[in-house]
Amino acid sequence: MRPVERIAKNTFALFLSNAFILALSFFYTMYVARYLGAEGYGIISTALAFTGIFGIFTDLGLTQLTVRDIARDKGEVNLYLVNIALIKLILVVITLALLVATVTLMGYSSTSIKVVFIIALSVGVAAFTGLINSIFQAYERMQFVSIGNSINSIALLCAALFAISSGFDVVNFAFVYLFANLTTFVYSAAVLVRDFFKPKPQIDLSFWRTVLREALPFGLTGFFITIYYWTDSVMLSYMKSYEVVGLYNAAYRLMIVLLVVPGVLSMAIIPAMSKLYVNSKDMLRFTQQRSFKYLAMIGFPIGVGTTILSDEIILLIFGEEYSQAAIALRILVWSSVCIFLSSSFSSLLRSSNGQMALLRITALCAMENVVLNLVAIPAYSYAGASVTTVITEFTVLALFALVTLKDRYWEPAQTFTLISKIILASLLMGCFVFALRFLSIFLLVPLGAAFYFAVAYIFRIFDEDDKAIFYRILRVKGEEKR
Repeated sequence: MRPVERIAKNTFALFLSNAFILALSFFYTMYVARYLGAEGYGIISTALAFTGIFGIFTDLGLTQLTVRDIARDKGEVNLYLVNIALIKLILVVITLALLVATVTLMGYSSTSIKVVFIIALSVGVAAFTGLINSIFQAYERMQFVSIGNSINSIALLCAALFAISSGFDVVNFAFVYLFANLTTFVYSAAVLVRDFFKPKPQIDLSFWRTVLREALPFGLTGFFITIYYWTDSVMLSYMKSYEVVGLYNAAYRLMIVLLVVPGVLSMAIIPAMSKLYVNSKDMLRFTQQRSFKYLAMIGFPIGVGTTILSDEIILLIFGEEYSQAAIALRILVWSSVCIFLSSSFSSLLRSSNGQMALLRITALCAMENVVLNLVAIPAYSYAGASVTTVITEFTVLALFALVTLKDRYWEPAQTFTLISKIILASLLMGCFVFALRFLSIFLLVPLGAAFYFAVAYIFRIFDEDDKAIFYRILRVKGEEKR
């Protein structure tokens, strides 16, 4: 199977499951936010932010290194799995201790500390699921990742509904996350043993030193990314209130849901890109340019449509109590557009030994984010944090583009022409949606999408290569059905 067909197959499998996951996430977020209220949701969101930041220390880039190296040499899979699992066990214990000590020293309430600890346990479990998923990803067997993600979402929603019906307080509600991650881990471990291999003892302490040194740039990159993903929620909880955190995270969670799209494509293309970097630079360049194009075509209309319909979206999902969160959503959605565009550059750098460039850029942007939040949050609360997030993600995009330009992985004139057409098509769609705002949002979204793709076709945004790729996707799916 050729690279494009493998990517198409894996992307299709992941998108199929994630469409289901998005639907479950919609109901989960709606029920939980309404049940807990802005303050309770703020406590949970603060705990998720803390564990998001500290959770990177349970991995330190080891899973990303595993994907890249196993994709190139599958004979090393047992060595990586056994030794990295042991390293992760040590890292999880250290991380839990550091996290509890930090929130205690910062003077958070006993309720918040308990919630943080319980959710941290769930993150520790997820660290091992992530390692197993890296094996699936390296083998390009994304259907197992998809099923695991679906199981996690089902378990999360079912546990949340049980907690709501039982009247759980915010502390007991935190066990919902632990239950969901334990369920997912059991499934992933069972598939690993059943369909791949049974891990055999192969402890090599010299390997630990080597792999930690090579993974460290990935780990530090992940740390800096989590800083500008989660530090705003932590700073809002410390400088403002849990209610403000709840309002901000109502919008922020929707943005994270949107990031499923570039996340899916990255998971599908990184193993292929890792091999193409060694075997075919021309095909690598083609893959990067196509992924950028498709993500831009999805990202811009989402940004325009969400900006216009932000009030309706917040009221639909969260209710009147969260109406002020529409301001944050209107701003934050443009940070997701920047992430859509930068995702293809990030995948390229991760798969082509560009981890040091990633590290330098993310470190710079993490510092930028913290400094801007220190200025913006006291004066403008969650609106200031939203603007800071957009500025940070735009900086990441600009620097990624500059770094990859030197190797001609993209052509400026061609790219700017493409982006201009996509922006114009998105704005025309925005006018169409705005004129029909009296319709139900459930009707507006598909109508807007149809209008956008019709305009994209008229503007000839799709070329012959796109048509060939879509034909291959259809052919692959047809062969699978037979």
